[in-house]
Amino acid sequence: MKILVVDDERLLVKGIKFNLENEGYQVEAAYDGKSAVELARNGNFDLILLDVMMPEIDGMEACMRIREFSNVPIVMLTAKSEDADKIIGFECGADDYITKPFNILELKARLRALLRRASGQDQKARGSRINIAGFVLDTETRSVTLEGRPVELTAKEFDLFELFARNPGRVYSRENLLNIVWGYEYSGDYRTVDVHVRRLREKLEKNPAEPEHIMTKWGVGYYFKG
Repeated sequence: MKILVVDDERLLVKGIKFNLENEGYQVEAAYDGKSAVELARNGNFDLILLDVMMPEIDGMEACMRIREFSNVPIVMLTAKSEDADKIIGFECGADDYITKPFNILELKARLRALLRRASGQDQKARGSRINIAGFVLDTETRSVTLEGRPVELTAKEFDLFELFARNPGRVYSRENLLNIVWGYEYSGDYRTVDVHVRRLREKLEKNPAEPEHIMTKWGVGYYFKG
């Protein structure tokens, strides 16, 4: 597994690189947003760990630029703990975030979980293709087509859509979705789910304002209508 670590704090990068390499990962480093985009374009990484506050271009802008050509899982590093900053990160295409200062064990656990989901290792035993409502999901290649047209989803968007597609009609609360898809508590930050559902609707629905498939059950949660 190949990981790109991007932060202008060189000592922090050195420490993260050391710990991840001890886990067997191949790690490359960058120290500004512009370099991150260039490396991401040519480096074929399995995951990118991206700081928010950096020179040249910041992490948010770098994330958006990377999303123009890649769906590689992106974890944002931020010194800010405000919910608004986390939501902006998800809006820019990030799959996860972790707030500084962080425990290196927690960081490694989150990276392992995201890499495992992105590789599809935990999906093979459950069948590789799902056909529903004109959508075809391939869980081995982690690809989605709608009536033959490819739809580009980030890692978390795919995980969320797969859960819905495998369980049509079942209503999931925001808390359920955080626990199942993200795999850990987000301290009640349920807007994370709302952002990802909205992004799915924008990519999958003919009219996102009047969805036909990814539905809301008011006061309860979300479900997929096949």
